[in-house]
Amino acid sequence: MKGLATLRGRHMATVDPKGRLKIPTAFKAELEGYGPEFFVTSLDGQFAQVYPFPVWREMEEKLAALPSTHKPKRKFLDRANYFGQQVRIDAQGRVLIPMQLRDSAAVRGEVAVIGQLDHLDVWNDERFREQQIEGNQLTDADMDELSKLGI
Repeated sequence: MKGLATLRGRHMATVDPKGRLKIPTAFKAELEGYGPEFFVTSLDGQFAQVYPFPVWREMEEKLAALPSTHKPKRKFLDRANYFGQQVRIDAQGRVLIPMQLRDSAAVRGEVAVIGQLDHLDVWNDERFREQQIEGNQLTDADMDELSKLGI
């Protein structure tokens, strides 16, 4: 596996009638070093998250170190596994979005694929604009917090 992929930007893509997301070319090259396996999931069903399996596996290892009675761990795993599925990229560069998640997130046809440095978020473009851009403004407090981090 190569070093950390840098997945950035927004690219439009298509989820076909069988639920397969065509990974945008700009992201595909960055993802190739991770291998053909991915974990596709969501924590709220509003959008899909596509993790290279090695990245997902690192999160699982951190979670495994916590006791089974850890409530946030249980909530996280319940949601991730309810919506999630391990998938393999096909020869055409497509990954399957599980039906439950596809329906919940309304990801069909043209979708927005947003780079999140180590994974991809797949959104219904209109929902993303409404919820994340217009409905979740970047505040002065957010900017102050980022400034403290040197950003």
